[in-house]
Amino acid sequence: MGRGLTAYEILEIAEQMERNAARFYRRAAALCEDLRVSKLLSELAQWESRHVQVFTEMKEQLSARAWELGHRELERVGSPPPVPTPPVFGDQAEPARELTGRESKADVFALAIRKQEYVIAYYTGLKEFVLGKSNVRVLKDIIREENRHLRILTDSLERISRQWPREP
Repeated sequence: MGRGLTAYEILEIAEQMERNAARFYRRAAALCEDLRVSKLLSELAQWESRHVQVFTEMKEQLSARAWELGHRELERVGSPPPVPTPPVFGDQAEPARELTGRESKADVFALAIRKQEYVIAYYTGLKEFVLGKSNVRVLKDIIREENRHLRILTDSLERISRQWPREP
């Protein structure tokens, strides 16, 4: 059996997923001709970029706490590399490659919601690999934040569907 992931490693994965999400939303905003929807997608990109900073700060706090406790869980000799970031929002070079620019506004939000659901499922699945109560707590905090993002996206899709009916 392999080793479990630390909270630090989970936060590294979360950072990359959030970077990919921000790129996805920026690309979707650039492809959208409706300025109102483009603005909303740009705001989503900004939120995701702020989440990267939150996860970075959480990693710094974990590192500081580990040093205070007199151990370095973050550096293990002979450990396998961390789990690679899944391609939830596309590959790292072009996370929005699947967007053609011909999608309706509702289609873009529906795609973002599906991706967000995958992010939540991924983080939820990581719980069985995490060691230690504090690490599980960090992962639960991340899942709670991702569920909040899903609610925002779902509410946005509902508003867009009411305000801007689906194009033929």
